[in-house]
Amino acid sequence: MNKPKIVRPEESQPANAVWFDRKKYVTVNFKVQRPKDVQVDIQPEKMILCCKNDTDDVFYNELYFYDKVMINDSRERVYDRHINLLLRKGKPDFAWPRLQKDPAKPSWIAVDFDNWRDWEHEEDEEKDQFDRYADMILDMAASNKGATPDMGDLSDSD
Repeated sequence: MNKPKIVRPEESQPANAVWFDRKKYVTVNFKVQRPKDVQVDIQPEKMILCCKNDTDDVFYNELYFYDKVMINDSRERVYDRHINLLLRKGKPDFAWPRLQKDPAKPSWIAVDFDNWRDWEHEEDEEKDQFDRYADMILDMAASNKGATPDMGDLSDSD
């Protein structure tokens, strides 16, 4: 399954992109209005995107990833206002501090704070919440001499 090589057009500009990190995937959304003639080449160490928008502006992005991705489990999807790339990490459970290999951040890449989560400590946070809940139940049971608390007693007011 050989894809045709994507050649950088003479006159092009980079599409603005936002990204976020998850345990197994990195998601990148390229903001292009009504994309057409979309070509995406996802390789283990880099990706290339070339397309046009509704006014025939040409966009070209080439990006070397922070770490390797698994191309067979990565994919792209074209929507009306953006092009979504879902990239399967080569090393799951390893947080990417940035999207690109080069520490100098290109001006067209931004973090998608609406979808960003600090997943590295999620399990610890869930355990802390469970421990707080268990302590609260034990405290209530001791003060009520074994009576089961009702749902109204379980608010996070502390």
